[in-house]
Amino acid sequence: MNYMLSGKQKRYLRSLAHHLQPIFQVGKGGTNEQIIRHISEALERRELIKVSILNNNLDDPKGIAEELAEGAEAELVQLIGRTIVLYKESRDYKQIELP
Repeated sequence: MNYMLSGKQKRYLRSLAHHLQPIFQVGKGGTNEQIIRHISEALERRELIKVSILNNNLDDPKGIAEELAEGAEAELVQLIGRTIVLYKESRDYKQIELP
């Protein structure tokens, strides 16, 4: 299921994600199976989500983004500062048509 998004597709997803609010926060505790499971469930419903990394988390944001993407079998669309955008095509709730 590991497909790479083209630059055009990533730009399209970034534009869709622009107005989204982060629905998860990664705090001092870092990532764990529970947050990864919640992110997977949210991706199945929404396909595109934002996750913010709180300032009390001192881990490398890139590492966290990669860990979440891998754990949720999602595509890392973007990492800006401490905000991660993840995408995963939904099986049952597909809404986003990629260009």
